[in-house]
Amino acid sequence: MELCVALDLPSRKENLRLAEKLADYDIWLKVGFRTFIRDGRAFLDELKAISPRFRLFLDLKLYDIPNTMADAAEEIAQMGVDMFNLHASAGKKGMRTVMERLESYEKRPLVLAVTALTSFSYHDFKEIYGADIDEKAAWFALQAYQAGCDGVVCSVYESRAIKHETDRNFLTLTPGVRPFGESSDDQQRVADLAAAKREGVDIIVVGRPVYRADDPAGVVKRILESL
Repeated sequence: MELCVALDLPSRKENLRLAEKLADYDIWLKVGFRTFIRDGRAFLDELKAISPRFRLFLDLKLYDIPNTMADAAEEIAQMGVDMFNLHASAGKKGMRTVMERLESYEKRPLVLAVTALTSFSYHDFKEIYGADIDEKAAWFALQAYQAGCDGVVCSVYESRAIKHETDRNFLTLTPGVRPFGESSDDQQRVADLAAAKREGVDIIVVGRPVYRADDPAGVVKRILESL
C-alpha cells in the first residue's frame, strides 16, 4: 500500500511549504482542481524540484466526449505527471479512446477511472445513478478494466469487490481515508487505515489529517510505518 497526500491548502505558498516538510518521504502528492486552476503547470514543476522522490497525481476527473478527453490526456502526459484520472461514467468508448491515444508514449502516466465520489451517500448515489453504489461501482470498474485503464478511484468499501470483478493487480485508490479514525468532514464513505489494509487498497489518499496537523511530517511518518 502507498500513501498519497492531498495538497488542498488555500494557497500555492502553503502547499509548497507542506511539500517541503515531506521531501524526505517516497509518497504521492495529489494536485486537485482548485490548486491546478490557481497555480497551473508551473506548480507541478515546483513540486518536482522539491524532491525527485515525489510522484504526482493530477486529480482533474476528466469527463467529456471521447476525443476531447483524449486531447486533454495527451496534454497531461506531456506535463510529466505520474497519474491522472477521468470519470468512468464518461463511458467505455471514452476511456478506451484515452488509453489508445496514450499508447505512443514511452512513459505514460497511470490512468484511473472514478467510480463513485466518496462524498456520495448511498441514498444520493442511487438517486442520481438509479443503482446501488456497490453494484454500480463494480460495473464501472469492469468497464474501466476492459477499456485498458490501470485502476479506479473508489471507496475502501468497494476495493475488494472491484478486484474480484477485474484483477488483483488492477489498482484501487481510495480518497478520504482517515488513518487513525479522525473526523470524516464532508466525506460520507470514509475508512481508517486498518480497513484499507483489510480491503486490499493499493493507494490511500490522506488530506486533512496531514495538512491540519501541527507536525505533518510526523503524521506521514506514522502512516508509512503503519503500512
